Amino acid sequence: MPDGAVVTMAGFTVVSGAVALLTGIAGLRTIRRLRRVGVEVRAMVKRVGPAAEDERARPVLQYVTQDGRVMEVASPAPASKRHPLADGSLVLVRYDPVDPRELLLHGHDRTTPEYVMVGTGAAFMLLGIGLLLA
Repeated sequence: MPDGAVVTMAGFTVVSGAVALLTGIAGLRTIRRLRRVGVEVRAMVKRVGPAAEDERARPVLQYVTQDGRVMEVASPAPASKRHPLADGSLVLVRYDPVDPRELLLHGHDRTTPEYVMVGTGAAFMLLGIGLLLA
């Protein structure tokens, strides 16, 4: 039977792994849901405030919803060399019709970080369980 310090460390490891695992799963579910039910529109890139000077900062995306509302939402992903978000350019987004502030930027799905969270969380949970069983 492991001593109290090992049990405490294993407990923290399992809990932090579970949090990372659930966070990654929730992110992947959101991406899948937006791909399935999201409404596709073109959004205009606006660089205002700190984003106006920094090319890597997240700009604001402005788009019109199906019911005619004009939305301005911070980009869910920063600009990159592969996908520059130049001021005034148009990009394709999918927004949630129930909550139009939730959107997915085409080409910036960011599934890789979510899979990393799932994998890291699972590894931490297994490590913590291994500490308890050792």
